Amino acid sequence: MKKLLNAAFIYMLVGVGSGLFYREFTKLNDFPEGQFTQLGLAHTHLLTLGFIVLLIVLALEKVFTLSATPKLFSWFFWLYNAGVVLTSAMLIWHGSLTVLGEESSKMISGIAGLGHMLITAGMIVFFIALRKAVVRAQGSTSVAPITQP
Repeated sequence: MKKLLNAAFIYMLVGVGSGLFYREFTKLNDFPEGQFTQLGLAHTHLLTLGFIVLLIVLALEKVFTLSATPKLFSWFFWLYNAGVVLTSAMLIWHGSLTVLGEESSKMISGIAGLGHMLITAGMIVFFIALRKAVVRAQGSTSVAPITQP
């Protein structure tokens, strides 16, 4: 649980920091206000996929003890986080190039796509672990039959 809490906290800090970077970097480079850049998407990806999703996973861990299947939980944690970091890094890189008026390459899109695939794989593993935990919890809460005196 502590790993989830720490990761969520780090994503919150980096997410807020990326929003600050977005605002200040565009101002510093006289980028037209309201014009699209992927820097704003990095801010929301980090806060939503990193901070909020991991807080939800933390709550589910508390209720269902998802880490009782440590291999599955570890696969989820590392696949998912690698995907969020990779995707967000590519959004920042692409967005920064846009603000600087530079051309982006297909490589950036490809790597961002790989990040999204890792997020998807992590979520699939997460739901497998969640399903096992829910089934396990249902099995342990069977009610004893009522007997009449």
